[in-house]
Amino acid sequence: MTVEHNQFETAAEAEPEKVSAPARLRVSPPPLAPDAPQAPKRRSLGRRALVAALLSLAGIAHLTGSSLIVTGGLLLISFAALVMQILELRKENRLTSLLDENVSRSREEIESLADRMWELQESEEHFHGLIDALGDIVVHRDREGRIVYANRVLSDMLGCKPDALVGRKLLELGIDIGVVPDGAFADGECLSSADVAIRTEAGIRWFSWIELSVRDKENNAVSHRAIARDITARKRAETALINARERAESANQAKSRFLATVSHEIRTPMNGIMGMAKLLADTKLIPEQQTYVAAVSTSASALLALIEDLLDYSKIEVGRFDMEPQPVSPRELVENVVELLAPRAYGKGIGLGCHVAPAVPELVSADPGRLRQVLLNVVGNAVKFTEAGGVLVSVDIYDTEPGRRLRISVADTGPGLQKKDIDRIFDEFEQGDGTSTRQHGGAGLGLAISRRIVEAMGGSIAVEGEPGEGSEFTIFLPVRDAVERPMEFEGALADCRAIVISGNLMEAEGIARTITAHGGLAEIARTAEEAAAAAHARGQGYNVVLVDASLERVDGRLLKRLQKAGVNPAEAITLIAPTDRGQLAEYRASGYNTFLARPVRGETLLRVLLASPSRSAGPGGAVDGGGRQRARASRSRSILIAEDNEINALLARSALEKAGHRVEVVRNGKAAVEALTAPRRAHAYDIVLMDLHMPVMDGLDAIAHIRKHEEAKGLPAVPILVLSADSQEKTRHGVIAYGATGFLTKPVDPVAMADAVESHSRT
Repeated sequence: MTVEHNQFETAAEAEPEKVSAPARLRVSPPPLAPDAPQAPKRRSLGRRALVAALLSLAGIAHLTGSSLIVTGGLLLISFAALVMQILELRKENRLTSLLDENVSRSREEIESLADRMWELQESEEHFHGLIDALGDIVVHRDREGRIVYANRVLSDMLGCKPDALVGRKLLELGIDIGVVPDGAFADGECLSSADVAIRTEAGIRWFSWIELSVRDKENNAVSHRAIARDITARKRAETALINARERAESANQAKSRFLATVSHEIRTPMNGIMGMAKLLADTKLIPEQQTYVAAVSTSASALLALIEDLLDYSKIEVGRFDMEPQPVSPRELVENVVELLAPRAYGKGIGLGCHVAPAVPELVSADPGRLRQVLLNVVGNAVKFTEAGGVLVSVDIYDTEPGRRLRISVADTGPGLQKKDIDRIFDEFEQGDGTSTRQHGGAGLGLAISRRIVEAMGGSIAVEGEPGEGSEFTIFLPVRDAVERPMEFEGALADCRAIVISGNLMEAEGIARTITAHGGLAEIARTAEEAAAAAHARGQGYNVVLVDASLERVDGRLLKRLQKAGVNPAEAITLIAPTDRGQLAEYRASGYNTFLARPVRGETLLRVLLASPSRSAGPGGAVDGGGRQRARASRSRSILIAEDNEINALLARSALEKAGHRVEVVRNGKAAVEALTAPRRAHAYDIVLMDLHMPVMDGLDAIAHIRKHEEAKGLPAVPILVLSADSQEKTRHGVIAYGATGFLTKPVDPVAMADAVESHSRT
């Protein structure tokens, strides 16, 4: 033990500068027990001399002839003294032995205790070494918060010696961790944590400070034990992340502003191109000119669709693609989309049919604009890629475990899809045919955007298909806040036996499904001969025949062949394209009772089949695919247009004057306000078309001034339709909040503009 002690002292002397911790007082072993003191021998010698003297006297007495009593007495006394001497010696020997044993045992215990103390000291040094090696701050404080122990990490960080920290408070060292309230010791201890900044020679460093404060239940003493880990790197990373997020949010805002600006700047010239092309197409043109104008319109429409896809995808990427659910009619929305895309399908010579099951609710909660966009993408793609046959859009309702779901199916007879195409067709910038020799253009964003929209609505979209067998896209949407459809047509066609004669099987399938769903019987035939054969095979004729006008001649030859074959329906209906309405008189003369405009809407089909031939619509009141009269101007309107773009102003003026209206144009919002607030011009205009972005005064300020003037004068509000290339929903809501009556997004179709003017004008 002594050698080991000397080795530690030698090491300490050899490297005095490296030891920054306070020098600990080493425990020196106590001295070994001294040798037992020797008992004095003087008493023992006296006793021995006495015994010898007594024995000598006994011998002398015997030799001198003393009496036996004297001699025996001396001998007895000598013997007794000898016995006592022997007993005393034994006692001394026994005591000496016991003392030696105790001394030896004490010496062993002292040596063992010294060894244990050395071991504890070595263990303590090892423990403190481990604590220092961890790199965490360890502090022990008393009730008053004064440091009892602090490891070398804290002292090195503060640039002082460890013994200089003992007795000091953390606040004196510039460390503020707060005060533990007395109420925190309800359970005898309190664990707290905080991020603490400590100023060091290298600058500010952050630590995660975890402290356990304990109150002794016996003496009510409080002690605080803390450990702190350096989190400066994490704090810097968090700060960098916050800064990066702020920069990203700023960039997103800038991107949103850029999108709004780009949308406006692109749509404004596109409005002029498409509108003027449509107006030009309505003029007298030679066939070659008509071809060129049609090419301009088609190219402009394709460019606009691509631009809208890019803008929508950008909105999705910056997180500004919000849903705005509201009550919407699935039946009306789907049939409107089919009707909108029908001219494109008929132009390619393919059919486009639609069937909405009777069980589909009248209204559901959805974002009509986004749902329309999805359908335009999916149905538009089906029309685009189908070269022969047709496209059928079906809507029905499915009861699933999570709840009812709306199922929209779009089936086509196009080229179909390979397995590898199905796996990637909903990815961004992917197409069914991604080769350089593909027949159809596009950026491959439509289906990707559609998937994002459907998923945002809580639904899903999938596709099935085989090469050469067409494909079928299926959209599932949750049914929320449904308003059920009145069952006024349930079983209404129970006595109807119909046959649809058409070369467009998909379109005929939609009509047949609608008849069957309402209790009737419907079959499909491609020709008059097939229809006659089907009638003879059934043994019963048909009371309704629906004939595709593309198979019929105006002289009614097909209908006559049916009659000769024994098929004499009570009612014959021709299915005509909107462009063939001029031939209605000829069809009526050839034997057809009425007509249906393609694409056929389900409700219109039902009403025609339930009506007698004498009540069918005549040529002057032709029922279109929506069962509605197309809006016509009931009288000439006085219209004020505020538009700074000359081409767009010319387009609006031409379209509205062609519809029979009187038009005046101003170039900025201030001029519009002056035109509407001048005393002599009171009630001069039936409606105002207001551009949103104009010099001098923009459209919003102009609307605000006009509404303020009307309120002050007690005048009725003039209808104001805002024309804007900014298609964002927040812009639409903003202009309505300012007092606008309606909103038209550029590019505006001239016919749609005239219809909007008619529906919003003062009566």
